[in-house]
Amino acid sequence: MSSAKSVMIGELEFGGRAPMRVESMLKSRLETLDICVDELDMLKKAGCELARVAFPDESLSPNLRQLVEKSAVPLMADIHFNHKFALSAIDCGCGSIRINPGNMSGRDGLMSVLSAAKANGAVIRIGANGGSLSKRQIESHGGDRSRALVAAVEEQLIPLLDVGFEDIIISAKSSSVTETLRANFILSERYPFPLHIGITEAGSGIDGAVKSASGLGVLIAQGIGDTMRVSLTGESVTEVEVAYSILRSMEVRQRGVNIISCPCCGRRRADVGELVELVKSLLPHNMPDGLTIAVMGCEVNGPKEAAAADIGIAGTQNGLVMFKKGKVAAFGDLASIKEKLTSEFTTFAGSS
Repeated sequence: MSSAKSVMIGELEFGGRAPMRVESMLKSRLETLDICVDELDMLKKAGCELARVAFPDESLSPNLRQLVEKSAVPLMADIHFNHKFALSAIDCGCGSIRINPGNMSGRDGLMSVLSAAKANGAVIRIGANGGSLSKRQIESHGGDRSRALVAAVEEQLIPLLDVGFEDIIISAKSSSVTETLRANFILSERYPFPLHIGITEAGSGIDGAVKSASGLGVLIAQGIGDTMRVSLTGESVTEVEVAYSILRSMEVRQRGVNIISCPCCGRRRADVGELVELVKSLLPHNMPDGLTIAVMGCEVNGPKEAAAADIGIAGTQNGLVMFKKGKVAAFGDLASIKEKLTSEFTTFAGSS
C-alpha cells in the first residue's frame, strides 16, 4: 500500500502496489494440530491472508511441519528468545518468520537465521513490541519509548542490510496508540520496506476494536502500512472481521457488504435495529464485495441521506419504503418489503 519495496510470502505480495493485507494469529496451541487446522480454515473463509503461529519449543517441529502442509493460509512462525526456533521454523517450511529484537539479540544468531532465510526464500519480519523493550533500549533514548521501538527495529534491521538481505517486513507496536503512531511515522520515513501495523494488546470487545481503529485509521489515512493485524482478546476470526471493517471505513479495501444505518431518534417510524438484523438474515453468502445497503428510520434520513446506497429501506408514516440508488422503488408493509429485498439480494448474488 505504501512501501517502495515488496516481498513475497508464498504467492502473495506484501508491500509495493499490493493491497493492504489482513493478518491474524492462531489462538489455538500448536500441540492441538487438528484444532489449528480448523481455525486456519475459518480464518481463510473470513479473508485472512497471513496467520502467525506461536512456536515456543523445537519439540513442536513435527506439528509445525504438518501445519505448514495443511494450512489454507500462508504461515508466519512467531519466534521469541531463541534464534534456533527460527531455524527450525524455516526448516519446517514456514515462508516467513517473526523475530523480536526486544528479547532476542546476538549477531551470530541473527546471521544464522539470515542464512537459512536466504537459502529457503523465507521473509523475516523484525517485530519490535513495546512490552519487550529492554531497560537499555528505553534509557538510551531518554525514556522516549517510540524512539526506543524504532531503535529496537534497527538493531536487527541494519545488520541484515549490511549483508544485502532485503526480504524484510518491519513492525513496531505498542499497547499505546500514541507510541505506536510516532514509531511508525519514523519508520515509514526512514525505510522503504513493507510495514506491518497494529495496536498490540488492544483489549476486548468495543474498547479493543475502537482502540485498534483509532490507531490504524490514522496510519492508513497517512498512507502508512502494508499489512495489518487487529489484536483482540477473543476469536481470531473476529480480528479479521474488525480489520476489514476498518478498511471499509477508510475506503481502502471492500470485502463483504457495507451496511449503513441511522442512529435513531424520536422521528423514527420503524425499529431500525430489528430491520438491520432482518437485512443481515436475508443476505446470501455470495453477495458481491462492496455492496452498500442502508437501513433508515424515517423519511428524513431515508433515500436522500443514503442516496449512494445500492439498496435500502426506511420507515414512513404508512409503513416501509424500499429504495435503490436514492430512488424510491417500492412501498409496503414488512412482509412485502422483505419479499422484495430477498428478490433484490438474489439478483445481486447471482451477478457476483
